[in-house]
Amino acid sequence: MKLLNLQDYVLTNIWQNFEMIVYSVVCFFAPLMIGHPQIVVGILVNAALILAALNLKGAKVLPVIILPCLGVLSRGIIFGPLTIFLIYFIPFIWISNALLVFAFKFFKLKHKLNYFITLFLGIVFKCSFLFAAALILYKLSVVPVMFLSTMGFMQIITAAIGGIVAFGVHYSKKRMNYG
Repeated sequence: MKLLNLQDYVLTNIWQNFEMIVYSVVCFFAPLMIGHPQIVVGILVNAALILAALNLKGAKVLPVIILPCLGVLSRGIIFGPLTIFLIYFIPFIWISNALLVFAFKFFKLKHKLNYFITLFLGIVFKCSFLFAAALILYKLSVVPVMFLSTMGFMQIITAAIGGIVAFGVHYSKKRMNYG
């Protein structure tokens, strides 16, 4: 798929592998080691997702999409006694992470939209999908009400701040290496 192979600027395969490892480590270990507050973990994960979207080609984005949930699940205490409910959200979180990544690949890299317009669209896609999933699971009495705020407003905040962090990191790196 051509869309997955888009990058903001060309990176060698070795450099892409290095960045994939860095982003993957952040995505797995931030939830595992930091855990709380959720806002810090969410900012780090969303920044890594966006940086991966801008810098990595092909399947190299997959670990960054998948690993945050596995880090949270491995920690097992982020949601306290409600951690078991995270299992229901794993496929929805993976899809919402992929929506954010694909939004950057499609709108920023393919169609050359402004970074912050792309960020807004990515947040809308990611957070709408995740909140809809939480709302359906809540209405079906599968998960408690607290997941509506966790998978709703908190996701908007962490994605927005993570996007701002990613902007600073990406464009600083781009200027140093390619300016």
